[in-house]
Amino acid sequence: MPALATTALLLTAGCSSPPSRPDSGATTGPRAEAAAATATERPLAVAAAPEDTATATARPGATGAQAQRSKLSVSSYDSRTRRAVISPDGGADTRSPSPSASPSPSASQSPRHTAVGDVIASAPAPGAPHGLLAKVTKVIGETAEGTEVQTEPARLNALLGDDTAKGSVPVAPAAFAVDELLPDVDVSWSKTGDVHVGLEGATVPLGSLRLDVRADLPTAQAGTASASTSTAASVSGFVQIAPRVDFRYGGEGAAAAPASAYLGVSGDWSSGWALTGRADASATPARIPFATLHADPVLQVGPVPVVVNLDLTCYLQVSGDGRITVDVEQQVKGDFTAGGTFGPAQGWTPVSSSDMTSTPVRTSVTTAGSVKAALGAEASVGLYGTVGVVADLAPYVRGEATGTVTGTDDRFEADGSWAVYGGVDLTGTLRLQLTIFGTPVFRRDIPLGALHREWPLAGSDTP
Repeated sequence: MPALATTALLLTAGCSSPPSRPDSGATTGPRAEAAAATATERPLAVAAAPEDTATATARPGATGAQAQRSKLSVSSYDSRTRRAVISPDGGADTRSPSPSASPSPSASQSPRHTAVGDVIASAPAPGAPHGLLAKVTKVIGETAEGTEVQTEPARLNALLGDDTAKGSVPVAPAAFAVDELLPDVDVSWSKTGDVHVGLEGATVPLGSLRLDVRADLPTAQAGTASASTSTAASVSGFVQIAPRVDFRYGGEGAAAAPASAYLGVSGDWSSGWALTGRADASATPARIPFATLHADPVLQVGPVPVVVNLDLTCYLQVSGDGRITVDVEQQVKGDFTAGGTFGPAQGWTPVSSSDMTSTPVRTSVTTAGSVKAALGAEASVGLYGTVGVVADLAPYVRGEATGTVTGTDDRFEADGSWAVYGGVDLTGTLRLQLTIFGTPVFRRDIPLGALHREWPLAGSDTP
């Protein structure tokens, strides 16, 4: 409902209604219900949480049991026993107040003690590096740090209830911990007021993370027909990505499951790479991971800190018949989306899309054969330490030739044909752990399906 209409409605209800009388419910009820419906339909804001984000608690089944910011915090957590120590922020005295003490006006908004049935959502804490979403099943006792409790896994709908939320939040490049797996890897990123450039001359847009890599590839095996003429193969290039976490919750539906839900990862992508030489003959593509990245961004969904776990593995992958020698360079740019969406009728279903375009910079093919090289990334996204979606984005270049072919992109002498193609593969899986939303359990992982697009870059028959 537009803000102006809502304001008018509230003014009408507050200023024009007659004084409340026992028999006036018929006139005031509809207005009150309309105002309540308007408030209920307003979605919770979804944004990047501040560094000092507060823990959220809810007590399902209690009157007005909605998630609220709390002065409690998780002092420690043991993932093996699922025991946690909950303390007031700042480590204040956890003893019960004396009977004569007057409760503060905010006591109901910020409970200082934990009870059985409480659901707690916390940002990363000691022992819970991926955040904690748990239900208290037993209060064990008091310790010097706070109240020790036994917990069990909880569901997000216990905190979000009938609220709705929808948002897409960028992940800051500096938030990623990067593990370089090959010697020749450089990491660059930039954000407002802070720039880190690992490779001289690299240009990194704000909010993007860039990895440059160079790697030698296996050549034809000794003893094969092509080994004597084999040229060492190498791949060099860069991946530049600006990832976003996409989150949606549609309120309570039937059987305590949400009316809708969505979790995914999307972003802008660009890469450029060069493949030179002759790769080893291999029926199975050789995948060479060159960097792993991990981040635990916290989304502030109303009062609830929702911890998203994002992992990226950047890799090179090459397959071929060990006969063709290529010198190919191309650039790819576009975007991608991968995730899972839930609806009560269809359950969890995959979402995947990618819009990529590529430009060949250099093309050279010698002799006949085939080769395919990809510079891609496998991403996994989950909540509170449980993986929900795994997606594999692999832009690639593929070359093939028949007959006898020798030449470059502007001059070929061929008794046959040759072609170079660009393409993108996007595959993935929905995992059982997406039930963390409170949705029904499905019995197996669900493939995201395969998105495959390919387009010609150059060739003997290309105009």
